[in-house]
Amino acid sequence: MRLGAALFLPAALVAAGVLGCAQNQFTASQNAAIQQQQAALSRQLEETQTRSVALDRDNQQLQSMLAQANQRAQILENQLAVVQRQLSDTANQVTQLQKEKEDAERQVKTLNASLQRSGSVSIQPNNSLSQALPAVNIPGVQVRRDGDVVRVELPADQLFVQGVLQFRPDAVPLLTAVGAEIARTYPNQIIGVEGFTDTGPLSSATWKNHLQMSVSWAAAVQDALVSRGIFPAEQLFVAGHGASHPVMSNATEAGRSRNRRVELVVYPEKRSS
Repeated sequence: MRLGAALFLPAALVAAGVLGCAQNQFTASQNAAIQQQQAALSRQLEETQTRSVALDRDNQQLQSMLAQANQRAQILENQLAVVQRQLSDTANQVTQLQKEKEDAERQVKTLNASLQRSGSVSIQPNNSLSQALPAVNIPGVQVRRDGDVVRVELPADQLFVQGVLQFRPDAVPLLTAVGAEIARTYPNQIIGVEGFTDTGPLSSATWKNHLQMSVSWAAAVQDALVSRGIFPAEQLFVAGHGASHPVMSNATEAGRSRNRRVELVVYPEKRSS
């Protein structure tokens, strides 16, 4: 029994040593597997971080593009609002001009009917205006033929103080010189004193509309010519056309200034003596 026990002990020790080596190999294998998993996880983490950075960069770019798109949309919306306001203003101006035109046409018809009914004025055809009108040599005055009539323009800016029905200091000498020249050249012709405005806003509350302004201008000029003895009252008639007959475009200040005027219109008809 002692010899057997002695023999068994080395064998057990050998078995234990073999078992320990196997366990060590298994542990090393586990450690290697764990290290490989850790390395794989590290690579995945790095890839995830890289994708996260790329996604964040893409997100920032998309946000920037969205902000730019929103800004462009706001600009387009503002431009559309401006265009809509301009269209509305234009439509209102067209409506106002149409009304002024209709009012002016009614007034002209009324004046013509009044002239024809009046016993002091007899309309007689006269073809003498087919000949050229002698030049009116006064600075700032334009003379033009318009069919059978001759139109002598008096700029309203040279006649009236802006915004009120008051003559400028140099207006009366201008009216006197122009009126005297027309009276000398055409002593018996019917003369229309006709007012015209531009399409701009009224400069004061003196007038309700452009037609009223043009009539008041023409009436003031007619009164000045008659009161100074240049024309008899029965030789003249007054008409206002508002902004319905521009001679230039109202798109520029020069055009609007030209359109603000009083015209002395020499008609081919003669008054009775």
